[in-house]
Amino acid sequence: MSLTVALIGAGAMGGAIGARLLETGQNLRVFDLDHEKVATLVEKGAVAASSAADAATGADSVITSLNASRIVDIALFGKGGAAEGAAKGTVLIDMSSIDPETTKTLAEKAAAAGLGWVDSPLSGGAPKAAIGQLTLMAGGTEADVAKAYETLQHVAGNYTHMGPAGAGQATKLINQVLCGLGFLAVAEATKLAEDAGVNAEKIPQALKGGRADSALLQEYMPRYATRDYRRTGRIDNMVKDLNMVQDQARTTNTTMPLTALCLEVHRMMTAAGFGGEDQAALMEYFTGANKENLT
Repeated sequence: MSLTVALIGAGAMGGAIGARLLETGQNLRVFDLDHEKVATLVEKGAVAASSAADAATGADSVITSLNASRIVDIALFGKGGAAEGAAKGTVLIDMSSIDPETTKTLAEKAAAAGLGWVDSPLSGGAPKAAIGQLTLMAGGTEADVAKAYETLQHVAGNYTHMGPAGAGQATKLINQVLCGLGFLAVAEATKLAEDAGVNAEKIPQALKGGRADSALLQEYMPRYATRDYRRTGRIDNMVKDLNMVQDQARTTNTTMPLTALCLEVHRMMTAAGFGGEDQAALMEYFTGANKENLT
């Protein structure tokens, strides 16, 4: 049985999620302030909504895919927000990457409005969304997480209930620590290979199955080696996430020196004009940070 899903936020990630839901036969009602992004999904079969509340009216679930905590709050609970249109018992599924503490507050607002809540940030990016193989980490009650899965099963290859509201976002921060450090390590290793006269494109095959192997190595070393900077993510989004990691670390008094260095490199790249580029453009940090090298 197909579901009716409201999608609030149709950017690179939200658009990929929406396209996948349509491909699997779900009914999609979409709202975004960028009408061109909405139009792209409408061409694939979605229905354009005039507001977040309109999108949520009659929906079985509401998905938000937005860039900041404040925007998620407004889109869900502000004037014309999804909470105004959603029926009691509807589960709100936040697939944005925002901070855990704000997430707990949003979950409380949802409960007060008679709505369910699941924070379900993701890993895998648009390419994995397109084939329904996202890794999702969920926070919320067992009942809400189970209900959210009715929708998320169409985009998820791995869906894990991590604990109460906020636990999904906390897990995403851990994911971003590992990814941020991993991107930087693979770029640095690529440059060493080049300087040593080793064909970096062959290294993923050479190390496959060993302790140094990883999905990041297999996907990104060939991209670093060939300077393939096609955008599947953004450096400035990693800055946002690692800033949240630092905030969480201060709250928990956790020492994270490597993450601090990784964040500074990402900040430097953003200041140099690379913020909107893919993580593959980190290679330019090791080769002179020259935007003219981008292809």
